[in-house]
Amino acid sequence: MKTRGIEFLEKNEVNFDVHLYDHKVKGAEFASKQTGIEIERMIKTLVVCDVKGKDFYFVLMPGDKSIDMKRLAKCFGIKKMRMSTVDEAQKLTDYLVGGISPFGAKTKLPVIMEKSLERFEKIGINGGGRGVIVQLSVRDLKSLLNPKICDISRE
Repeated sequence: MKTRGIEFLEKNEVNFDVHLYDHKVKGAEFASKQTGIEIERMIKTLVVCDVKGKDFYFVLMPGDKSIDMKRLAKCFGIKKMRMSTVDEAQKLTDYLVGGISPFGAKTKLPVIMEKSLERFEKIGINGGGRGVIVQLSVRDLKSLLNPKICDISRE
């Protein structure tokens, strides 16, 4: 299956593996079980914004963690942030929720990555479609997306 995310990775000459699965349930836990990639290495790609809905960002979180919105806002130097709506996320990325990827998204958004992901050599992340996970090195992910790295997980 060729998605815009996979085309983006190929264009950038990144080594990656594709894991396809039957997308019956949305979420990192299901994707982890279907692909065999440990939940802490399975990245959830979330879309967040300032409270006015003006500035949007991708947040890359381990599948077993949740965002601490106060820490996230502090990392960006913003007073308050919120999760985007489904409509906002889908319009910005041109991907369906459950298949959102920072690779090949319609709108290039600034990226923030949870610091704990740096400890892994490889991670799994959505490749731009429901049931499409790509596994690549954290080094390549950082090189492609140039994320701001902060400790933004909830204690």
